[in-house]
Amino acid sequence: MPVAVVTDSTAYLPSELSGTYDLTVVPLTVVINGAEGLEGEEISPAEVAHALGQRRVAVSTSRPAPEQFVAAYRGLLDAGADGIVSVHLSAQLSGTYDAAALAASEIGPQVQVVDSKTTGMGLGFVALAAATAARRSADLDTVRRAAVEHSAQVSVLFYVDTLEFLRRGGRIGAASALLGTALSVKPILHMVDGVIVVRDKVRTAGRALARLVDLAVEASGEGEVDIAVHHLGATDRAAALADVVSMRLGDRLRDCYITEIGAVVAAHVGPGVAGVVVHRRV
Repeated sequence: MPVAVVTDSTAYLPSELSGTYDLTVVPLTVVINGAEGLEGEEISPAEVAHALGQRRVAVSTSRPAPEQFVAAYRGLLDAGADGIVSVHLSAQLSGTYDAAALAASEIGPQVQVVDSKTTGMGLGFVALAAATAARRSADLDTVRRAAVEHSAQVSVLFYVDTLEFLRRGGRIGAASALLGTALSVKPILHMVDGVIVVRDKVRTAGRALARLVDLAVEASGEGEVDIAVHHLGATDRAAALADVVSMRLGDRLRDCYITEIGAVVAAHVGPGVAGVVVHRRV
């Protein structure tokens, strides 16, 4: 294990890849009415979705403490790793990157922290690229560069029923939230330099999903791609979305995953989310 790779729980890696890649995942925390739980371990997406639908139920999230990263890094180094690449969700959306960077400064230069400038399987594809490089016995700088290069090769597009939850959590500006909900339009969003931005607006949920497919195909370019379809408690809709995108991409599609978003992102986007992550193979 010359180089170990660490990521956080918002990568939402598909279950079929469990055990396939050597990745250490540090969980974020979800808080429901003052009760804290670790994402993916103690609080599920379904619990968050249920809480968001209730009146007078407060849902929030918090980053891992730097001490959690210190413990993870020291454990990996003690187990024989020569170095660590720690890749995390956008620093514009969470303090997770800052916590990891603080921990790395305590450990030393053998820990390199990368801001993926994205989340969900946008982050997941970046972490997998770093883990693939590490598995090939690449050195620390090569693994870090793999993460940085692949972060520029992902596009995250998603539809939400309302921007209210993103506005409440401060993940999108009030002006954008107002624009996205004016005249009852359905917003499609994407990530630009780590920030969530309104990409398009359509009139109905059906048109939003069709537009989501068009934008995903457009983001795919001309080469080979992998895709991931995200959902929250809507497996059938996600499967149908994946089928349409797969058909449109044809021979250029390599890997296709369907994965439910976790509790942290669910807390900020709310029920009804559907997303497509495109990873352009370098």
